[in-house]
Amino acid sequence: MPISPRKLASLPRSQRLRKIAKMFGEAEMMFLNLGTWAHSLDDIASALKLLALDSEFAPEIAPDVSSAIDAALQAAHSVLRNTEEQEDVRSIDALRRGINAVRHVLLAETGRSQADWDFLDAENKLDSAKRRVFPNRWIFLEDIRSPFNIGSLFRTAESFGVEKLLLSPLAADPLHQRTKRTAMGCIDIVPWERMSLESLGALSRQTPVFALETGGVAAHKFVFPTSGVMIVGSEELGVSPGALAMADASHGRVSIPTYGAKGSLNVSSAFAIAMYAWSVQTLGGGAG
Repeated sequence: MPISPRKLASLPRSQRLRKIAKMFGEAEMMFLNLGTWAHSLDDIASALKLLALDSEFAPEIAPDVSSAIDAALQAAHSVLRNTEEQEDVRSIDALRRGINAVRHVLLAETGRSQADWDFLDAENKLDSAKRRVFPNRWIFLEDIRSPFNIGSLFRTAESFGVEKLLLSPLAADPLHQRTKRTAMGCIDIVPWERMSLESLGALSRQTPVFALETGGVAAHKFVFPTSGVMIVGSEELGVSPGALAMADASHGRVSIPTYGAKGSLNVSSAFAIAMYAWSVQTLGGGAG
């Protein structure tokens, strides 16, 4: 049941900020999924007006908080002035962005900043029919231990039309809750299976296999196959000697040149760059 503006104003500050953040989160999620607000726009505007009177934000962020509140309140008033049939798309988008900005300020103020997988995103209910899939473009994930990295790799693979992900027996579980949260729905629409290195060896006799690993040909010079299997190795140890030998005997190694002291990238970052390079070279870039 929605809380009244008077009741909201009577709550202790910390509780009031949490209630408003929750209200805005519910409103955003309902709009993303159903195109309607979970709370009335009058309630949202009243909550924003209440926040505008709050003088307890830290001085260094108070101007930015005030600006975010003013922008959201202006957008709310703009939407309220229109009938349902005449709602201005730009005003609605401005309101969504406005209450989103304010909500994150409130979460930080109450010590409840969100993790990445808690962000509100309409794309976590994905339609597999909208995927453009490139046949026989597969990825072998060898002994990647982090559920977060597995989830991120699934998300990148989905974005670049990978047909299937092959996971070594010791790779993290795609059905782990942390993996699913990070993948944002992509595990449900990107096919995957477990595969041993021996089975990959048999596959390498039928299709090109190459490894994403340091010491190889730079991505902008590497000649990617139209289809084939990219091997992506462990966060700690990289691609195993056995898998490297398999790649070297087939299509070789591709590397991402770096210029810092670290000398290497996080596996999910390197994979995203490699997938972009593969797509640009063999497909001429994406739809965007």
